[in-house]
Amino acid sequence: MNYRLSRYGDSAAEPSPVNRMMDAFASDFRDGVDINLGVGYVNEATIPRTGLLEAMGEVTAHPEGYRQAFNYGGPQGSPNLIRALKRFYLSERLGGMTEDAWNANDLAIGPSGATSILDAIADIFRPGIVITADPMYYIYCNYLERKGFRVITVAEDNDGIRCDLMEERLQKLGCEIEDLAFIYIVTVNNPSGVILTNERKRRIVNLAAEWSTRAGHAVPVFFDQAYEWLIHDDSVEKPLSALLMDQAGLAYEIGTLSKVLAPALRIGFILGPRGSILKGITQKTSDTGFSAPLTNQEVAAYMLEHRMGAQLRRVKDGYREKAACIEKVLKEVMGPWLEDMRGGQGGFYFYLTLRGITTDETSPFFRFLARSTGDAAIDGPAGTRNPRVIYIPGVFCVHPEGSLAQTGYYQLRVSYGFEDLDRIVQAIQFMRDAACYAETVSADL
Repeated sequence: MNYRLSRYGDSAAEPSPVNRMMDAFASDFRDGVDINLGVGYVNEATIPRTGLLEAMGEVTAHPEGYRQAFNYGGPQGSPNLIRALKRFYLSERLGGMTEDAWNANDLAIGPSGATSILDAIADIFRPGIVITADPMYYIYCNYLERKGFRVITVAEDNDGIRCDLMEERLQKLGCEIEDLAFIYIVTVNNPSGVILTNERKRRIVNLAAEWSTRAGHAVPVFFDQAYEWLIHDDSVEKPLSALLMDQAGLAYEIGTLSKVLAPALRIGFILGPRGSILKGITQKTSDTGFSAPLTNQEVAAYMLEHRMGAQLRRVKDGYREKAACIEKVLKEVMGPWLEDMRGGQGGFYFYLTLRGITTDETSPFFRFLARSTGDAAIDGPAGTRNPRVIYIPGVFCVHPEGSLAQTGYYQLRVSYGFEDLDRIVQAIQFMRDAACYAETVSADL
């Protein structure tokens, strides 16, 4: 059919690589057989079911405190949740937040997690250039490009995106600087797990102000904190809020309760200066059908007030223990092929670079773990394939026009979120077998 589709509609007709992987995961993943190191689900044991049940009971039993909890909510979000977030930030000193700094800004709740905030940002900005780190948050960056944005990636090191390279890349834009839309930074990077240092964060905020002047218009910087609450390595410096560093009113922080409470609650929010950006996001939320289901927001508010401190510590302790064990196993088992390993200090990802082993969907390594080699001894009998291991290939994670385009063919993201520890260790053993198989195939060519 010859429909008059938008640029997004036309490009979205072809599923993204991650879309295909998610679809396969949902349709034929065999629980207890296949091992998910790819799709970034949280571990089921981290979801506080008893607390959520208690919260739902309280919300239902006290309509005077949780008004119209089963009705439509407002476009900015539940007042209870907004107040609870403020109290939690201040009591936990998240980001070093102060009451004055909080009160100088505003907060809005999205309709469906942090992703819906990112979606709104893509709608309220005129398509232009977006600067982000490489490896990049592939889901959002692919979406931005389908919406007509031009994503320019800048390599990171162990402290986060390299600001010297960012400045060089901005200089090279020349007159195209007029098309600079915004800067997007994931503070605990997905996929690499690299934690942005406070020094780098401050430099990025300053660069946003400097290049706003050069571009002739305001260039905001959005700090996506999806995994920042899950920094579990105590040796890492405590992150400071970019709002405490921002003098120009250009910094915004995007948060979520998905990784700490439950993804299905769909609670995501943005905190930043009052003005056209927050107004635009709130209007987009209204157009979508108001903020996240009000019941979910009230449940989240109760959890923040009564359970969140202990819940956050429990989740961080669990991921810390898993990360330490998995890092050791990865080094022991994959050592002969392990060129580089990042992550494991916050969130639940390791990002690996292998020596001489490609990891893309056509590679022997991938096909061994997907049980699609065509060799029954490896794949298993038809209808009862041997256990598969799902991971995110590095080529999905790096920009095809960036400096890491070729390196990505030797990289992969491994999640230690969803699966239990024994299953992850088993998967790493399979990865060793896959690397040996890949070497054998290469030797036979």
